[in-house]
Amino acid sequence: MTAPKRDNPWLIRTYAGHSTAKASNALYRGNLAKGQTGLSVAFDLPTQTGYDSDHVLARGEVGKVGVPICHLGDMRTLFDQIPLQQMNTSMTINATAPWLLALYIAVAEEQGADIAELQGTVQNDLMKEYLSRGTYICPPKPSLRMIADVAEYCYTSVPKWNPMNVCSYHLQEAGATPEQELAFALATAISVLDELRPRVPAEDFPVLVGRISFFVNAGIRFVTEMCKMRAFVDLWDEICETRYGVADPKYRRFRYGVQVNSLGLTEQQPENNVYRILIEMLAVTLSKKARARAVQLPAWNEALGLPRPWDQQWSMRMQQIMAYETDLLEYDDLFDGNPVVDAKVAELKEGARAELANLEAMGGAIAAIEYMKSRLVESNADRVNRIERGETVVVGVNKYTASEPSPLMGEDGGIMVVDPAVEQDQITRLQAWRAARDEAAVRAALADLRAAAAEGRNVMPASIAAAKAGATTGEWAGVMRAVHGEYRGPTGVSKSVSNKTEGLDDIRDAVDAVSDRLGRRLKFLVGKPGLDGHSNGAEQIAFRARDCGMDISYEGIRLTPEEIVAAAKAEDAHVIGLSILSGSHVPLIEEVMARLRAAGLDHVPVMVGGIIPDEDAAKLKSFGVARVYTPKDFELNRIMMDIVALADPQRMAAE
Repeated sequence: MTAPKRDNPWLIRTYAGHSTAKASNALYRGNLAKGQTGLSVAFDLPTQTGYDSDHVLARGEVGKVGVPICHLGDMRTLFDQIPLQQMNTSMTINATAPWLLALYIAVAEEQGADIAELQGTVQNDLMKEYLSRGTYICPPKPSLRMIADVAEYCYTSVPKWNPMNVCSYHLQEAGATPEQELAFALATAISVLDELRPRVPAEDFPVLVGRISFFVNAGIRFVTEMCKMRAFVDLWDEICETRYGVADPKYRRFRYGVQVNSLGLTEQQPENNVYRILIEMLAVTLSKKARARAVQLPAWNEALGLPRPWDQQWSMRMQQIMAYETDLLEYDDLFDGNPVVDAKVAELKEGARAELANLEAMGGAIAAIEYMKSRLVESNADRVNRIERGETVVVGVNKYTASEPSPLMGEDGGIMVVDPAVEQDQITRLQAWRAARDEAAVRAALADLRAAAAEGRNVMPASIAAAKAGATTGEWAGVMRAVHGEYRGPTGVSKSVSNKTEGLDDIRDAVDAVSDRLGRRLKFLVGKPGLDGHSNGAEQIAFRARDCGMDISYEGIRLTPEEIVAAAKAEDAHVIGLSILSGSHVPLIEEVMARLRAAGLDHVPVMVGGIIPDEDAAKLKSFGVARVYTPKDFELNRIMMDIVALADPQRMAAE
């Protein structure tokens, strides 16, 4: 009997990068040797937000959540002995996407590659940065123009490259419902295609449409998530055909990569995350009609900190077992004609179309940024409330919490810690790079880049020239800031009180009582020092605190310690709440506490939330931090009562 023909598996990736370009290169080559079939590059926050490693805002952030890339030399090192013409590389980069792609192309040309043969993806989606991730630089309109610059350049010069991944991943992480995830992502794609349409001949536009890809999330409700992916396929086909007149079905295919949900990974009983990751992968692999083209999976311990190489290998093996041991790839779509699936897909499409029509009436995605942000904050608040009330069961968190100690943790605490000396090493090499380059050539290249940006020319050719001349990430972004200005996104925390959360009466009474003793309304200042843009937790704390009757000052993201202390003084805050999820909590909080003492504000209690190991929590408390919270502290009402207790003047008098 003839064996059934197997489909080719999806690209198998792990999202990786840390410490230095040299260390990340070793990790990549090791993963490729273990059977990984594509690269997925994680850049550190200074690189993502357009700062060099020696900038004041980069302090504590260098090499923490990805690899620092300041210049062409770093990019050379990152891909040393990796032939780029043979590789499929995904780069998770947005605000600085034109620059990082320019560096990549420059290295490929140094290797002797034909850039027309390069394959891969640059994420290049600023819309989701305004809504969820926070690594934006410039305002929306010039950012949209730069997205289109990359797409237009790739269309003419790097035709096999995907110039944009419309990224709904972080929308789900920020609390989006499936309908919101569908609608907000498709609205972003429409904005980009509307911007691109006048740039190319009408007969060529379908080819450009065919290069737009997506990067999505898959959560634990895997039947709904699988149906969501089928809805994405249908809606994208519909938009391409009816709105843009793309007749050839091959240019209307919904092409996507995926990383499954990290929001649902738990610090409690983290070994359970292995099962969550596997179940979530089913949503994007079971249905052939809506199967992912590339899959990267988080590691079981990402709620604790940076995964070790072995942890990443374990997630990669999960993909390989599914692709090569099972018979999944031998069959046509398992769900075609299923009435339950068809009904759920129809329901999701109806909800998404209604939301898309709403966004269109507002003037499209760019005009509706503030609306979308507020909707995400509200949806996330509803999600958190359901977990707190026990309506949504999270095993090990609000049910079945008894647990044996995990043997997976090991002596290193189950995570990899970046050596603090890495930052100074990177800065030393950056300074040596600047000292060795031709300054006149750099100045000339940056002047041409500035002219291109100001005149509305495509910035890609000038960016590549600047890369080859030796310009740095901070210098490239500095030009964009100078020409287009710098953007500060909406927080989504409405000034009105929602009063939707149940069980707040006792807390509101306590807030009123303490406010009476203070002589004014309890003032709670919330902020995010450093470059971490994961603002969901801070937004939920601010949202709930306002519901409880506190006077909230939410200072948003990307603040220096100096700015936080100045705000605390100006606002006369009773309690300060700081959130950091990038791993930079120790140096940044140490500086905040030192500046508070210098300003005579050391009497103001400080609470800190983030992915913080126990050893680091002890350090923060030694600096004078009053409370430390990690993802296991999901009961927001308890945190609200902690704020009340810390602000109480009776406590202060007793101390």
